[in-house]
Amino acid sequence: LAFGPFGEGTVELHRFLVDAAFRGQGIGRALMGAVLTEIDKGPARTVLIQTIFYMESAIAVYEAFGIRPCAPFRDTPAHVRHT
Repeated sequence: LAFGPFGEGTVELHRFLVDAAFRGQGIGRALMGAVLTEIDKGPARTVLIQTIFYMESAIAVYEAFGIRPCAPFRDTPAHVRHT
């Protein structure tokens, strides 16, 4: 799990992945908690995450941390538009 700047006061989370063999063990929630704690040390107050509707487990983790849907903020790459 990584994050980077996305404009003033905003960061974007990238590459939030947990190997399928380790899912359901709280690893994703621990990673999210750690990265949000790190983000909170800086000036950013908005966190953006790009996901796809069928990534239900990831969305559940986001929602558990109070992250809610927003308007699209990035173009969808051509190779995944069909999804």
